[in-house]
Amino acid sequence: MGFLTENELKELGFNELGENVLISDKASIYNAGRIIIGSNVRVDDFAVISAGKGGVNIGNYVHIAAQALLVGNGKITMGDFSGVSSKVSVYSSSDDYSGESLTNPMVHDVYKNVDEGDVYIGKHSIIGAGSVVMPGVSVGDGAAVGALSFVNKNCDEFFIYMGAPAKKTKKRKLVLLDKERAFLKKINDAKCR
Repeated sequence: MGFLTENELKELGFNELGENVLISDKASIYNAGRIIIGSNVRVDDFAVISAGKGGVNIGNYVHIAAQALLVGNGKITMGDFSGVSSKVSVYSSSDDYSGESLTNPMVHDVYKNVDEGDVYIGKHSIIGAGSVVMPGVSVGDGAAVGALSFVNKNCDEFFIYMGAPAKKTKKRKLVLLDKERAFLKKINDAKCR
């Protein structure tokens, strides 16, 4: 996998861009001026990040895997240490499929009924491969969503969800918080040397 150079990243015109950002040269970025990316972020091949009017805010130590999709008019936020696996789709807007309106971006808005809602993927949250996250959903800090899940309701912090629709299955262990503290301490200690 080839990554964009530092100059190529700057040329995209991100609103903010941290350090050690690795974006595949095969990823697609739209409306970069509405995208904030923290430090130590990796975006893999064929991922698509398309910021609507709400923008996209990606924290630190975030991974967006191959063929993932973050798109929509609402704001999409990914907290520190979060990640989306391959083929995950995160939508902050969606057409009305009831048949009461027209659909697709080639139709004028007056004939459509688009559902918009900000999406929050919390710190230490992970979304499993092939899952879909719908507009207006909050995946709480530390929540984990199993592969091929359909997330149309909020997920509580530090619980595991799976299924279509996603349902709470069990509590997630909190050991990762101790590991985060140790990891950040090691990085801070190295900077002080």
